[in-house]
Amino acid sequence: MQLATMSSGLQRRLLLLLLVPLCLLAGVNAWFDYRFADAAALQQDRQLLKLVPLLADSVIAKGPSSGAPPVLLLAPVIAEFLRDRVGLSAFCIADLNGQVLLGHDWLGGLPPTTREPEFASAEQGGVTYRIVSQRLQTAAGNVVVRLADGSDPRQQWLKLVLLKVLLPNLALMVLAVFVVNWAVRQALRPLLVLKEAVEQRSPSDLSAMDVQASPEEVRPLVQSLNRLFELVNAQADSQRRFVADAAHQLRTPLAGLQAQVEAWAQVASLPAVACATCGKYIQNQALAPVDKEQEAINIGVDKVRRLRDATRRTSQLANQLLALSRADAHGMDRQPLQTVDLKELCENLLETHLDAAMAKSLDLGLDVQAVHVTGHAWLLRELLGNLTDNALQYTPAGGTVTLRCGRAPKSGAAFLEVEDNGPGVPLEERQRVLARFYRLPGTVSQGNGLGLAIVDEIARVHHGLLIVGSARAGRGARFTLVFPA
Repeated sequence: MQLATMSSGLQRRLLLLLLVPLCLLAGVNAWFDYRFADAAALQQDRQLLKLVPLLADSVIAKGPSSGAPPVLLLAPVIAEFLRDRVGLSAFCIADLNGQVLLGHDWLGGLPPTTREPEFASAEQGGVTYRIVSQRLQTAAGNVVVRLADGSDPRQQWLKLVLLKVLLPNLALMVLAVFVVNWAVRQALRPLLVLKEAVEQRSPSDLSAMDVQASPEEVRPLVQSLNRLFELVNAQADSQRRFVADAAHQLRTPLAGLQAQVEAWAQVASLPAVACATCGKYIQNQALAPVDKEQEAINIGVDKVRRLRDATRRTSQLANQLLALSRADAHGMDRQPLQTVDLKELCENLLETHLDAAMAKSLDLGLDVQAVHVTGHAWLLRELLGNLTDNALQYTPAGGTVTLRCGRAPKSGAAFLEVEDNGPGVPLEERQRVLARFYRLPGTVSQGNGLGLAIVDEIARVHHGLLIVGSARAGRGARFTLVFPA
């Protein structure tokens, strides 16, 4: 999750770092275009200013009569200017009252107050013209000369920027978003691959990751993860060795203690006879009513039985701790695999638990098919033994326990299963029962809460899927280990 957030954050940062400069460059480009248009407009003003005297010199004489327009002979430069800008240029010769004598009437207006040239902008026919006006002395007298140019770059700047700058840059930026996003995703793909590799690992897989398979920029991160895995693995190995050593050391004295207590309990539970030497009675049911001494003996027998049960539970706990330590997935990955006959395994476990089932009046049966899997035989025997013990323990007298193995009809995957018609496991507890030392609320039977944890660890060793479900008849529990296809 953290790697996913990191890669997403890097992707956003890279996109911002790449796209923001592109936007800034587009703005700078538009600004330079405007500055270029402004410089061109100043150049145009200078050109108009140079043409005004030539236009004044084109007035060669007064009109032939009073009120007639003056005689105009356009200078070649003025004629070329007007010819090159047809529809975008205009001129006029006006008197000092603003009346147009020659040229375009819309250029008429008040004359300049001084003899200095004046610039203005006006719109005519949808075109914005740059107009220069100046009072000059001509052959026709003192007149006002006006020259207009509609090709002012500043007036065309918005259109120019829209067509040649903004639209191409906008299209380029939209394309850049997709291209850069694709490029960033491709560049960050190794991070996503690393994230998926870490997410798909089992909690017990602490093996080192391949540093050379990662990009050079990510290798320090992979090396740090490998160092962390190594430290955690060393700590886990130390804990496993401690648990295994402690459980192994406890087995011998607990076995001796259990043997002594079992023998003591057997002696205490025998029918007693009167002692010929002391005349005292030891639990003789055929004799007179129990006196105080007999009651004390019964209490002692009950305590011996309780001590026997506690010794059995402690011995079972030591054996389970040792089995859990040996079944660790990380340690077993290095052990060689072998072919295991699941049918034979179920038959052997049936013989082992048959006496316990008969003592509780349980129907312990088989529903097996010939199927072989690759795994660790002693671990699968431990798994099936724990599941069978649990089923026998929690199924009430007169119930049914069935051991199954075979292949699934659809997938063809091998499976190993134990089903009973006991109280079952509630839906909300089916994952929690696999935790170590967890027992269902309200459980009164003896146990340490390690049996199903060992089963789950063994399933993980075999890369199988452990399914906790309900019995086929609806009531009861069904534990199924599905092996990889």
